[in-house]
Amino acid sequence: MNWYARLPVSQKRTVWAWGFLAIPIVFYVVVRFYPTANAIVLSFQEWNLLGSRQWVGLHNFQQLFQDEVFWKVFKNTFVYLLIGTPVSLILAFFIAYHLDKIRFLHGTIRALYFLPFMTSAVAMAWVWRWFYQPVPIGLFNNFLASMGIPQINFLNSTVNALPSVLAPAIWAGLGFQVIIFMAGLRAIPKTYYEAAYIDGVSSWTILREITLPLLKPTIVFLVVFSSIGFLRIFDHVFNMTTNNPGGPLNSTKPLVLMIYDTAFNSFDMGYAAAQTVVLFVILLLVSLLQLRLFKVR
Repeated sequence: MNWYARLPVSQKRTVWAWGFLAIPIVFYVVVRFYPTANAIVLSFQEWNLLGSRQWVGLHNFQQLFQDEVFWKVFKNTFVYLLIGTPVSLILAFFIAYHLDKIRFLHGTIRALYFLPFMTSAVAMAWVWRWFYQPVPIGLFNNFLASMGIPQINFLNSTVNALPSVLAPAIWAGLGFQVIIFMAGLRAIPKTYYEAAYIDGVSSWTILREITLPLLKPTIVFLVVFSSIGFLRIFDHVFNMTTNNPGGPLNSTKPLVLMIYDTAFNSFDMGYAAAQTVVLFVILLLVSLLQLRLFKVR
């Protein structure tokens, strides 16, 4: 350590700074970058977890793009994205906008909205699965029967299964989005609203011309964050369709569940890695596109 003792104070600070920075750098290299690079390499190989890896070139990707199940799963994944993201954001903003005006039991109501986000996704999925069961078990169908309405086949229908899985997924993430929206609303200076009220501006105009434009950074964050979440949806689908993973005729199966089935049921790790690479590219392109469209000036 003689070299360290001879360093001036400024260089010692630099050494300590790089020493502390090395910890997260090593963590990301070992936990993030290496597995990602290994998955990319594995996508060009064939491996069943037991034997040696064999190079197959683009065979896994050719098989993937010729797989009818993949295109069905690809469609499902984007249905989750295109329905889940806007619906969840609109609901969250509506709740946050009105909740911000409430003073009585404000903290309690906010905590109740945030509670599902803190609850285990597995537990919530099984509770909702119970809700969807037919008479006399399911809560929803029992309610419909009491009203004289025919029961609905929620999870075993190619039409109803995906919306039935998507609903609890939206509900589970709603609390986080509400909290973030409320933080964004409270960051807007009150002087803008006071000036608008003095000028006699309507509430709708204030919302359109002041609130939404100043919430743009918050909206961008939530759009990207929520989109990634819906593209990677897994827990709710897996636990709500345990008896028939992916729902009837793969009507609810997302890409992450297909990767899981390929890797740990078929033990085709190379094919699963190719699917993972496709998912990574989709996540990257969707995120970059959204950042481009919602670019904050």
